[in-house]
Amino acid sequence: MTHAVNLAGIHHVAYRCRDAKETVAWYERVLGMRYVTAFAEDHVPSTGAYDPYMHVFLEAGAGNVLAFFELPQQPAMGRDPNTPEWVQHLAFRVPDVAALLAAKAHIEAEGVEVLGPTHHGVFQSIYFFDPNGHRLELAADIGTPAQYTELLRVAQPMLDEWSETKRAPRHADWLHAANAK
Repeated sequence: MTHAVNLAGIHHVAYRCRDAKETVAWYERVLGMRYVTAFAEDHVPSTGAYDPYMHVFLEAGAGNVLAFFELPQQPAMGRDPNTPEWVQHLAFRVPDVAALLAAKAHIEAEGVEVLGPTHHGVFQSIYFFDPNGHRLELAADIGTPAQYTELLRVAQPMLDEWSETKRAPRHADWLHAANAK
C-alpha cells in the first residue's frame, strides 16, 4: 500500500537554546557532533514576523541533524510544567553496550551527571541533560529478532487496551521478567 506522503527520513529536529555558541561547543565536546551550518535572520521566513534568531545545525550521524534556535527577543526558555522532566527527551543510538558505557564515562568526565544504564528489555540507555535543560538519552539495542517481532505483534493490542483502560497492558511482561534474571 502506498501513502500520499512519501517520507524519506527526518531532515532535522529543532529545539530552542539559551546561547547558540555555548550549545554548539557543548554538543561538539560532549557528544562529538559536527557543527555544519547556521542561518541568522531578523524576520521569520515562513511568517514574515520580526523575531531575530540564530539557527544552528549539528550533524548527529547517519544523515541526522539536530538544530537549535537562539531567540534573544523572546521571554526566557521554560518547559511545560505539567509534563515530568523524564518525558520529553531526544534519544540517540549508539552501536552497542560497550559504546554506551564508554560514552557514559566520557560524559561524566565532562562534568555532566548521568543516570543509568537503565535496562529496557530490548535496549539499554543512559540519560543526562544538555546546558539548555533538554533531556538526552543514548541507547544501545540489545534485543533479539524474535523479541522485536513479538513487540511488533503486540503493539496494536497494547495500544487498544491502553486506550480503553489507561492502565499498563500486560502484553509485554515477558520482556521485563527476562531482565530480572
